[in-house]
Amino acid sequence: MPRLSAFLTIAFLATSHLVPAPAAGAERNGKWPVDFQRDIRPILAQNCFTCHGPDAASREAGLRLDRRPDAIGRLESGQAAIHPGHAESSELIRRLVADDSELMPPPETGRRLTPEQIDLLRRWVDSGAEYAGHWAYLPLTRPETPALANPKAARNEIDHFVLAALDRENLAPETEADRTTLIRRLSLDLTGLPPTAADVAAFLSDSRNDAYEQLVERLLSSPHFGERWGRHWLDLARYADSDGYLGDDLRPNAFRYRDWVIEAINRDLPFDQFTIEQIAGDLLPDATLEQQIATGFHRNSMKNTEAGADREEDRVNQAVDRVSTVGNVWLGLTVGCAQCHTHKYDPITHHEFYGLYAFFNNADDRDVSIPSPDQSRQKAALKQWTVERDQAEAAVRKVAPGLSKKELDSLIKLLSKSAARRDDDEESRLASMLEDLDEAQRLSLSEFEAIAARKPIVQEFKASTIAVAAKARETHVHMRGDFRSPGDIVTPGTPQFLNPLKTRGDAPDRLDLARWIVDDSNPLTARVAVNHVWKHLFGRGLVHPSDNFGISGEPPSHPELLDWLASEFRRLGWSRKELIRLIVTSATYRQRSTSRPEVEARDPLNVWLARQSRLRVEAEIVRDLALSVSGLLEPKVGGPSIRPALHARVTAISRNREWEVSGGSDRYRRGMYVLLRRATPYPMLTQFDAPDTTASCSVRERSNSPLQALTLLNDPVFLECARHFGERLTREESSDARVWIAAAFQQALSRAPEHRELDRLVELHREHSELISRLPAAELATLIARALPETEARELATRILMARTLMNLDEFITRE
Repeated sequence: MPRLSAFLTIAFLATSHLVPAPAAGAERNGKWPVDFQRDIRPILAQNCFTCHGPDAASREAGLRLDRRPDAIGRLESGQAAIHPGHAESSELIRRLVADDSELMPPPETGRRLTPEQIDLLRRWVDSGAEYAGHWAYLPLTRPETPALANPKAARNEIDHFVLAALDRENLAPETEADRTTLIRRLSLDLTGLPPTAADVAAFLSDSRNDAYEQLVERLLSSPHFGERWGRHWLDLARYADSDGYLGDDLRPNAFRYRDWVIEAINRDLPFDQFTIEQIAGDLLPDATLEQQIATGFHRNSMKNTEAGADREEDRVNQAVDRVSTVGNVWLGLTVGCAQCHTHKYDPITHHEFYGLYAFFNNADDRDVSIPSPDQSRQKAALKQWTVERDQAEAAVRKVAPGLSKKELDSLIKLLSKSAARRDDDEESRLASMLEDLDEAQRLSLSEFEAIAARKPIVQEFKASTIAVAAKARETHVHMRGDFRSPGDIVTPGTPQFLNPLKTRGDAPDRLDLARWIVDDSNPLTARVAVNHVWKHLFGRGLVHPSDNFGISGEPPSHPELLDWLASEFRRLGWSRKELIRLIVTSATYRQRSTSRPEVEARDPLNVWLARQSRLRVEAEIVRDLALSVSGLLEPKVGGPSIRPALHARVTAISRNREWEVSGGSDRYRRGMYVLLRRATPYPMLTQFDAPDTTASCSVRERSNSPLQALTLLNDPVFLECARHFGERLTREESSDARVWIAAAFQQALSRAPEHRELDRLVELHREHSELISRLPAAELATLIARALPETEARELATRILMARTLMNLDEFITRE
């Protein structure tokens, strides 16, 4: 814990300049008035609350600093940690500058407050040491939209908040991006696929005043919208196609939940209902099959299927994971920190954690049947087959009167079993029975065998969900988080610092919990939800990181904008599409991503939104881009997971030895459909920072490594895409290199090349041509992977190399 606290201190110091500044004119004598929320709580939370916070079990010296009455009260020593109005007589201030024997935080923790932080605390105490409630726990209200000196600069209310903040910081916004940038940005953000050359040309030539808005509507209506935003949700849901742990058995039905997510997002299922159906779809009155499938959200927990695993321990671990995930996804809180003890920072007690745990303790895994599209036809065929089989069996019994009924039953049973499944003993017995029969009798038996072999199969599909346990379990606090050390009995309940829980019956259940989460009086859910959406459209949330709305997290960069968006989200009926439409039509979203030195020096992380953010696309989209420009992409939405080509060195190890590459066009489906095996994840996705799926992921890392470049160059999928892209280029009518290279550039990057770019690419083509002319025939054949006359082969090879170059540009995998 000291190491964690030290890390949090460093993180705070590194980002403290990002805390929202007071309004212009608030500065006095060269210093801002101290604000508890902005200036003081982060210092106390990240340096003091571990030992002097909510957790009584770890509290030192009886001092509690997270509540004012405790902080200003007399200690056993007779002194007060905080003496409001008198910093120099406050023990807290004295200990911050004391010798090592009394210094706080203790030197062995590795933490030390800066002189600036100590000055803030001293000024705060002198001004009365007033506390304030944590911003995220306060009721959600709708702020007034700020007035602007130049209201024409704003396209909607979002811009009023952003421009007002920029004005306070004396920063100017960027100008609007050009249309080619906007259509690629929108296409990647809303569908995850690049615009075609025809799409770009149509948008550039569209002279309507609402051309941009019409483009937004088209993309929001695309079936690929659900895929793009469904993938974001699957990160939160810790979706995978296997159990995890060493056994890591596959989950062939997991994709049913993924399909539900895509479909729900495409039809814009309101977020409150989207929430309820995933947390407690099985408890809704007359729950539909789809609502039960939605509750498969909980089945994404890891499961230990190893032979020696403790089944009860695994069940408990899954329930704990479900509590932590729900708290993280919808409340933005590290609820799981209270599993072993009262939360060190947030007001969640050890008992309250197990009150939440009780909602899930009485849920068991269950699989439900899904009728196949052809099931009615299959059942009709089975009924007809049964009639034919019964007639054939009657005929067999007539022509074999010499056999006893025991013997006849055994013969019919053997003939009903396919020849491929009979063992040697069964074949011997069958031959013995048939040897004394005449030709007519054998013919009748042969007809029966043929009919038996044609038995139609009625496909039974399953989906993973949960349901109320047949026998209720008593829930106890787990002392130190160990289920083998039961403590007090607890009943289902929610943390007291949030809105009260409303119950439908005598005992609260998961449906009550779900409705509590989306209740209008819950201050967290709408804030957390809009922050997730904002993060995906700007690369960084208004609250960062987006999974910590608690006391130890950073305050929002634009608190009024966050609350306005949250209240607007509710007003819009919790519509995800309406919220996204609002954001992407703002002037803030439509800015250029160009970095300016004067802004970069003051705001390197683009917290104040003086420009758009330039971001590398996620792992799945990197693959989608390559498939799309190559012409290989299979756009089918939904269905079972796929297995793309893998290098033999990967398939030779661990669970991937059974990696059977998908056939036909399935192998070219989008990256979100790639089989996610937890123990041996798909390497390409891992290289580009896809989450490991063992826990909910609210923020993906974006790293840069040589392995990423090598993957784009040498991975079997990207090699195949480069070949097909090169073949598309050979079909260009013009043989003029400048013409077809410009067309290739447009296909790959959604824009025309500048003259200097085209000149450089033409020169590169010349260099490639010389290289290919000297390439031995065997190496040439390896590159193009097909048989062609030598002249055609060498021309194709040069175009493949040009395609490979374009697909390895930074701009190709970047959203501007």
